[in-house]
Amino acid sequence: MKVVAINGSPKKEGNTAHVLKALGEHFTKNEIEFEIIHVGDKTIRGCIACGTCAKTKDEKCSLSTDIVNDSIQAMKNADGIVIGSPVYFSGIAGTMKSFLDRAFYVSGSNGGLFRHKVGAAVTAVRRSGGSSTFDSLNHYLTYSEMILATGNYWNIAHGRLPGEVLQDLEGMQTLEVLTNNFIWLLKMKNASLNTINEPERIKKVSTNFIR
Repeated sequence: MKVVAINGSPKKEGNTAHVLKALGEHFTKNEIEFEIIHVGDKTIRGCIACGTCAKTKDEKCSLSTDIVNDSIQAMKNADGIVIGSPVYFSGIAGTMKSFLDRAFYVSGSNGGLFRHKVGAAVTAVRRSGGSSTFDSLNHYLTYSEMILATGNYWNIAHGRLPGEVLQDLEGMQTLEVLTNNFIWLLKMKNASLNTINEPERIKKVSTNFIR
């Protein structure tokens, strides 16, 4: 089994990276392959709402000159996905938001590439805004019908300088509980593959407030 983590921080060795590496240590101890894909330091344009991915259904975004399409395939082929972001103005970092909008739109437009994968969101924050960012990250996971792994508190670790999140004992414990639950869900899903059929995907009804 394999888990792919998306690092949405512009800093390769910032606190978001330390959070993801802490998760990775727990995964690898349990013989689960773990990979971090760093997208936060890349130039990633936001979704332009062209709808091409829904027309071609080739599992690709039409903006094909960056890391997004390769990352979509890595996420598709993984058993679990972790999305991590620092907190910018109480929200997801801009480049990470652009990445998530495009990756998850392509997934939804191509039959639900991430559907029923185990997922989790984590944030690293200096002081406040972690809860709103954590909530925003979870929107992508729940929209995609993913199976959410949980901790025993919100998946937020506090720290300012790189590595300080490791001193947040409650935050680190939350992440340990999160990883244990994540691994349990992965194993439970894997054990049920040949005995329980997944529910059929229901075609989404799209409405607005006019009709």
